[in-house]
Amino acid sequence: MITGQYHNALDEKGRLSVPQRIRAEITGNVLVITRGIDSCLWLFPPEEWKTLSDSLMSAASPFTKKARLMQRRIIAPAVELEIDKSGRITIPQSLKESAGLTKDCVILGIKKYIEVWDESAYESYLSTNEDEFQEAAEELGGLVSF
Repeated sequence: MITGQYHNALDEKGRLSVPQRIRAEITGNVLVITRGIDSCLWLFPPEEWKTLSDSLMSAASPFTKKARLMQRRIIAPAVELEIDKSGRITIPQSLKESAGLTKDCVILGIKKYIEVWDESAYESYLSTNEDEFQEAAEELGGLVSF
């Protein structure tokens, strides 16, 4: 299970260190990176990426406008990345730009996938969506028990 929040910096070559705790949960040394939703990047272990991309492709016809949009935005930019011996990935320039990554990044483990945010964009996202978070927490309160 991939979880945790980490703060790492991009180096001058666009490399980002993948936290050891996340690497320990991944089989092998490959991740698939693509554009996410909400101005972040998504990283998936290959088996999770296959499940998601197969679902997106089989659930929607390329003859519908919304399906093409999702396929072009999520599937088309996906790239396999190898985690190097130092535990880093090199984020492609186009994806780095699409997420607005500058230097300081937030890495979020969200059970089956990872999000990478520019730190200031993530802080802005959290503060802008605090009211919606409170509403969602109220709604889920009746559904979740532990």
